Amino acid sequence: MARFPSFLWLNDIPLGISEDSQVQCDLCDSEGQVLCNSLTMAQVEKRGGLLRKSSASKKPLKEKVVLMYDEIFMTEDPSKCSPRFWEELFLMKVNLEYLEGKLESLDGEELMKIKDNINCLFQHCIQALGEEHPIRVVNALQTLCALIRGVHQKNKSTSGFDIINMLMGFDKAELCMKNLMESLDSLLCAEGSESLKSLCLKLLLCLVTVTDNISQNTILEYVMINSIFEAILQILSHPPSRREHGYDAVVLLALLVNYRKYESVNPYIVKLSIVDDEATLNGMGLVIAQALSEYNRQYKDKEEEHQSGFFSALTNMVGSMFIADAHEKISVQTNEAILLALYEAVHLNRNFITVLAQSHPEMGLVTTPVSPAPTTPATPLGTTPPSSDVISSVELPLDADVQTSNLLITFLKYSSIVMQDTKDEHRLHSGKLCLIILTCIAEDQYANAFLHDDNMNFRVNLHRMPMRHRKKAADKNLPCRPLVCAVLDLMVEFIVTHMMKEFPMDLYVRCIQVVHKLLCYQKKCRVRLHYTWRELWSALINLLKFLMSNETVLLAKHNIFTLALMIVNLFNMFITYGDTFLPTPSSYDELYYEIIRMHQSFDNLYSMVLRLSTNAGQWKEAASKVTHALVNIRAIINHFNPKIESYAAVNHISQLSEEQVLEVVRANYDTLTLKLQDGLDQYERYSEQHKEAAFFKELVRSISTNVRRNLAFHTLSQEVLLKEFSTIS
Repeated sequence: MARFPSFLWLNDIPLGISEDSQVQCDLCDSEGQVLCNSLTMAQVEKRGGLLRKSSASKKPLKEKVVLMYDEIFMTEDPSKCSPRFWEELFLMKVNLEYLEGKLESLDGEELMKIKDNINCLFQHCIQALGEEHPIRVVNALQTLCALIRGVHQKNKSTSGFDIINMLMGFDKAELCMKNLMESLDSLLCAEGSESLKSLCLKLLLCLVTVTDNISQNTILEYVMINSIFEAILQILSHPPSRREHGYDAVVLLALLVNYRKYESVNPYIVKLSIVDDEATLNGMGLVIAQALSEYNRQYKDKEEEHQSGFFSALTNMVGSMFIADAHEKISVQTNEAILLALYEAVHLNRNFITVLAQSHPEMGLVTTPVSPAPTTPATPLGTTPPSSDVISSVELPLDADVQTSNLLITFLKYSSIVMQDTKDEHRLHSGKLCLIILTCIAEDQYANAFLHDDNMNFRVNLHRMPMRHRKKAADKNLPCRPLVCAVLDLMVEFIVTHMMKEFPMDLYVRCIQVVHKLLCYQKKCRVRLHYTWRELWSALINLLKFLMSNETVLLAKHNIFTLALMIVNLFNMFITYGDTFLPTPSSYDELYYEIIRMHQSFDNLYSMVLRLSTNAGQWKEAASKVTHALVNIRAIINHFNPKIESYAAVNHISQLSEEQVLEVVRANYDTLTLKLQDGLDQYERYSEQHKEAAFFKELVRSISTNVRRNLAFHTLSQEVLLKEFSTIS
């Protein structure tokens, strides 16, 4: 009779034997009967931990590991009868489903009865992490995952027990968590198995996201005290580790930074804010850029499918009446987790701003073959990491024939996609976060310096929403311009495409604020940007017209005068300081031409705000501010309109051309009187804690839920690990 160690198995059949062989296990004295998982002659019924019956006359038999779990769920110490119990347990293939299911099936009172055994199992798991045999370490890590998840399911107000006490015991909690975090830190920093490192990160993500609200996860206090920040940085700074684990490391860091960030001093926030190592920051930037680039690629692929498929042929036959429906079908899951990581890096660490402009090959043009990713459940936040092959492809040396890109360009392209459709809640959150990130960038002096740098010109192909009244711009016709032009293009695109019934007021306010902050920098530094400003002016005037035509509906939900005031003050900024930052004198002339041409819109706005400011209603004060802000625009209209009409009458012209109007404007600047308005180039700086706390709490809750969902059982599978550790000395 053959004899095999119980842990040498593959697909539940001992290595080197056939299904008909009769064998004996070295971890139990049974002969002839199959009592442990190494002796199974059929596949495992995993949920119940049962082995399929070989004949109808025999009872179904359980795996050995399931029998051992059952002993743990008894009130007696399982090692009393079997001194080698804990040593043998970690040689067994973990049945995650059974263990977690068993924990979930017990009520709080039943679980408290076996608290000592749960504490013992938790402590032995931590001890096993220090073992030399990798299989023991793997099984301990997976058992910890199941324990933490299973026990946390009982964390209800009616359960009557504390999570920390249930897992470790209050008296041993501090030491247990210290040992656990030290072991995980050692495994992550060691030059050992990449699979073990991956499992360590999975365990940490499991630990962090086990509650929806991570700030209520009291175990994380120990993760704050016993920091793994340096281990995360080491992963990001070393290319091989970054390719394998960069995504999980970045998401983990983003979540840890958000633990009780408003209530106490979070050491991960403090440490992230002072990181200045170039390799680490660039590594983090590459991981974020790749995740966003992968999203952009998937969207582009789906877009091309629609354009070349049956639907495209149908639209050509019947016209573009269904173009909006076509757009809605192009949907790729957004990735708020990686976007949150980008936000925290930009917001907390000024050194990271340099990473935004770090050049690398255009990721979409790199043709490294990508192996298909394993199938994962569809989730609303798409936090599945990109393939490591794709991540490695972005670190190729620059080629003169390859269009270069950077993290900011990739982010702008991502933003142009997610900001198209804000009807979906997750896209709305993504769009808002994109605008918050752009707000932080627009306030940063160094970021503005490279945004406006004439020596850093890029061709940025933003995605534009399909609209019936405009043609799609050809990618090849895009000019190379400073990056600020792409930011302004994105803002203009948002303005013209979201004038809808469900008006996203908050996003519009943020959008106008980004434009204003960029103009403030240009005025301060006298940067004359060669940009098609007329597109911006036209978009702003159309937005004012939309606010006026939908006054009744919008006022029921929003204070539209706040937005109207911001728009009017943008025009005031151009009128008052335009000669310092507009590229040419003719640009300033064109500004006046647009105001005069669209004078009816400004006249209507003045009539509306005057009407509401003279009534004793709730909008009186807000409307009055707009009335006062319009003083210079009205002065321009009232000054030039009579002169234009006079010019037309004298020359017997019924309709003047643009050049003729500009001629009148240039000839009459000297007699125009304007009022100097204060504070046009001032703004309130972004503050997260005072204004955005509720948004980020809800966002992190959503991300935590999704990350936990993506840590499905199959992602913790041992098959790869067992192949790696097929022999144990």
